[in-house]
Amino acid sequence: MVVATLALAFVGSFAAQVNALILKYTVDSISDLMVAGEPLSKGFHLLGFISIVLLVKELVYAVVQFGQKFYGEKLRIFISRDISQAITEKILTYRLEFYSATENDSGKLQTRIDLGISSLTRLVQNFFIDILPLFANAIVALALMFYANFYVGLVSLCIIPIYFYISVRQASKLGGFRRRMRMYRETKNNGIISLIDSITVIKSFVRESLEAKRHQDIQFEMTENQLVTRKTSFIFESVKGFVEQIGIVIIIILTAYFVLNGSMTIGAIMFHIMLFNNVSAPIRQLHRIYDEVNDALIYSEGFFDILESDHQIEKSGTYQPEKIIGLLEVRNVDFIYPNGTQALHNVSFTIKPNQNTALVGLSGAGKSTVINLLDKFYEPSSGSILLDGVDLKEYNTDFLRKNIGLVLQKNHIFKGTISENILYGNPNASESEVIESAKKAYIHEQIIALHEGYNSQAHLLSGGQQQRIAIARLFLKNPPIIFLDEPTASLDAIATEQIKKSLDAIKKDRTVIIISHSISQIIDATHIVVLDHGRALETGTHESIYALKGTYFEIFTAMANSLNIDKITQTIEE
Repeated sequence: MVVATLALAFVGSFAAQVNALILKYTVDSISDLMVAGEPLSKGFHLLGFISIVLLVKELVYAVVQFGQKFYGEKLRIFISRDISQAITEKILTYRLEFYSATENDSGKLQTRIDLGISSLTRLVQNFFIDILPLFANAIVALALMFYANFYVGLVSLCIIPIYFYISVRQASKLGGFRRRMRMYRETKNNGIISLIDSITVIKSFVRESLEAKRHQDIQFEMTENQLVTRKTSFIFESVKGFVEQIGIVIIIILTAYFVLNGSMTIGAIMFHIMLFNNVSAPIRQLHRIYDEVNDALIYSEGFFDILESDHQIEKSGTYQPEKIIGLLEVRNVDFIYPNGTQALHNVSFTIKPNQNTALVGLSGAGKSTVINLLDKFYEPSSGSILLDGVDLKEYNTDFLRKNIGLVLQKNHIFKGTISENILYGNPNASESEVIESAKKAYIHEQIIALHEGYNSQAHLLSGGQQQRIAIARLFLKNPPIIFLDEPTASLDAIATEQIKKSLDAIKKDRTVIIISHSISQIIDATHIVVLDHGRALETGTHESIYALKGTYFEIFTAMANSLNIDKITQTIEE
């Protein structure tokens, strides 16, 4: 496509000069006919010949322009497709810390990606449809001018570096404004996404006017930046227009002089002015071309920052055992988040295979951080984590995660049917396997009661039902290790009791780690690890660490008191 576009541009650049050559031929021929006193019939023959040549030229030029535009647009579409796919595939390989960085908020990422792709594809389109034909025409026109008269060609050539210098100065001046505009747009888009996500809180506190004022401040700063940008651009354009007119005046004076001294025909005046227009056309467009190029470069900076963040790519080992037993050993692990917060301090504990282990601690104790490390979403800052005696770093990351199941406090339900959401656990599973997984998660009866059954939209289900869909998805995946991070925290008592059956079913014959503030879930655990401010303080069975009268005793007692156990017991006894 590139070769075809270049070839068409080359042909088109010669076709674009035909008008100047024909005009010179016409003026000189008519002048000769008038001087010779030839009859009008000869003038009609001349006009007929000129008309045929111009019509043929326009036909050729139309075909060439169609080819240039078609291949240029095809290139733009293909490149847009390829770089969109490239950025999607790349960001999927990044570690979680890439997404947790402040500069990579979802709104900012989306803005950088969208503007980067649109700028780059627009640049390709402009180059092959606008810039390339213009400059090809200019080069051919300049060559013809030099061939016809060296001095006239030299004047045209001298205008180009002056124009180019002004355009470079213009681009340099506008570069800072464009970078600020990119920052404003990222902030604005991220603010709108945040506003929509927080709309319930905003309305409940009646803070609509405050949020509107914040948005207005950003909008006003953008407006001021845009006005200064346009003002600067208009000043430079006026200077370049003045320089171009000086060039035209010099060429008119120079060609008139050559006509008067007899070294050039009258037609050559029009010939050189038209050729100079062909040379100055890309120069006239130089500010726009520079604008487009600099926009593409500035907006693509953020795009390529994302695309080239190779240090953010998840590291993967090669170890893939035939079977995972489930023995997890955390040895002297420290972990510091990218923002500098140290979440774990010299944490050590062991999780035995096929046991139900509970991580207990107050909010901020480091429980979810441990889960993130065990699932290899992050790597320890120091220390090591072993699975079946092998460091997690040595494991193939995809293999490891295929053998680990994760149920969160609020599991993501994809847009689509219930069946499609369960199949996410194993896309190759049969319909009967999907149904069996739903039965194990105690959700099958509720699904078939829906009007469309398994073809119903999953996002319409209640929170408890969605949680059981996530558990059914996990049954279909059937991993030997399961992490449960507050799986019933946001659910009511009835839903919690129903999901407890699903959880009890999935825990069987698996290594399970659960984070929970539910007394029933904690007591059910065969092993408990107590965390406090990023340190593992106590490990053992419920009875053994409760007897220590330490941190676990305080947490468990507080949980029991919050449930008003005495009154509950009294009510049940009555």
